[in-house]
Amino acid sequence: MQVRRLVPIAAAVAATALVTAACTSVVPGSGSAGSGAVPGPDAPPGLESFYAQELSWGPCGPFAATPDDAEAFADPALDCTAVTVPLDYAEPDGETARIAVLRQRATGDRIGSLLLNPGGPGASGTGFAAALGSGLAESPITQRFDLIGFDPRGIGASEPVIDCETDAEREEERADIDADASPEGVALLEEDSREFVDRCVERNGTDLLANVGTRDVVRDLDVMRAALGDEALTYAGFSYGTFIGAKYAEAFPDRVRALVLDGAVDPAQDPVEASVAQSAGFQLAFDAFAADCVRQPGCALGTDPAAASTVFQSLVRPLYDTPLPAGAGRELGYNDALTGTIQALYSEQLWEVLRVGLDELTQGSGELLMLLADSYEGRAEDGSYSNDLEAFPVISCVDDRRITDPAVYLEIDRRAREVAPFRDDGRGPSAARPPCAFWPVPPTTEPALPDVEGLDPVLVISVTGDPATPYEAGLRLAEQLGARLLTAEGNQHTVALSGVTCVDDLVAAYLIDLELPDDEARCTI
Repeated sequence: MQVRRLVPIAAAVAATALVTAACTSVVPGSGSAGSGAVPGPDAPPGLESFYAQELSWGPCGPFAATPDDAEAFADPALDCTAVTVPLDYAEPDGETARIAVLRQRATGDRIGSLLLNPGGPGASGTGFAAALGSGLAESPITQRFDLIGFDPRGIGASEPVIDCETDAEREEERADIDADASPEGVALLEEDSREFVDRCVERNGTDLLANVGTRDVVRDLDVMRAALGDEALTYAGFSYGTFIGAKYAEAFPDRVRALVLDGAVDPAQDPVEASVAQSAGFQLAFDAFAADCVRQPGCALGTDPAAASTVFQSLVRPLYDTPLPAGAGRELGYNDALTGTIQALYSEQLWEVLRVGLDELTQGSGELLMLLADSYEGRAEDGSYSNDLEAFPVISCVDDRRITDPAVYLEIDRRAREVAPFRDDGRGPSAARPPCAFWPVPPTTEPALPDVEGLDPVLVISVTGDPATPYEAGLRLAEQLGARLLTAEGNQHTVALSGVTCVDDLVAAYLIDLELPDDEARCTI
């Protein structure tokens, strides 16, 4: 899963090092029309036709936005459709968007739909649901619920799709060496940011860019709920998906049946503080990895965990000037080495892969770290990219408070280097402004604690060693929503429905029977 507001230090305040490219259109489903849409008083005025629309389900093949999707979507247990929504909810009679939806039908006594969002912003929910469903084949959750994955507006197989960069432009950007912190370097980085903004405007138009934020996804989510025939929403959101869930609870508290919010994004945290807190979280994850690595013979980080950040930078900083061969004629530079490392820090399951990848660096090869970086960047074997990370800044720029002061970005970068020395490239903090500082449309969502009344009990899950969404954010979100908190002890980003029996049993009990865990419940990953 990707993470909200994750960017490498060298580009954290100056460029979109994590944007990628792909352009895919949704193809409407075929087959018999679905039934069970909820019209009438459930629909806000002017939106009756959207809420009451009949869904036409068919094979998922035409909805595959990536080669991996094409393989997974061939499963006959899956069917797909598209839900029509207004592009701009202030003009429901104007242009429309189509939200790609994938379903795995319940195999037993059906309760309703379980809608899923894997995070991002920018991650595809259709691919996530297809992968998750196969792993939950024996779970009571898939017996009682239709699993529903959706690609939020602008993402994956939904249309119109966010399209700011071609695959070739993305490859060139990844290979580009970031400028230094000198005035000339800052100017170059800001020029890159402005060029990215110009491409986004030229290829998408400001109408789309202004209407892809969480504000709009929440409205889409309620249309989907009604079109699927559910009187109340049952939802599981991960990472950024918790932000969607919290905003839905605020907008439609009387339409919530159950919410599982795992890996909380603090909805009130200032984007500056959020960026620094996330950097600190990844340093904790790196330190945990290093402590494990140095206990093994031949660890490239040496034998002293306290020196691991310094040793790591001694391995990767030379890649600025001398990239290493990474297979298929490609070369691993500094940016990709750092991205591959960060990808591996999301879960202990990837620590061994990272250990071997760092050892490869000492032998003159960057192949394994490049594979990790490609996984994070959404690059397929054929060189094509999903648009997951391309959409990340587009959505973030209308979700976050607008910051245009270079001094603020300098302070972010300075503090981030202090709390995360393993990500310090040695080139000094930069005042360069990222694309959001030049964005052509205003934010549509402001950081704020959810103001919710009349909300049924909610389950928040937080992992003590989560590198991307720190544990404390879950504490704050649970307190604000009056939710029950489930603490998971371990080192990974989110945990629900991933095969940890203690967690999954408690989640199933909540989703199916609305039974919350005990106060101060804890599980070990």
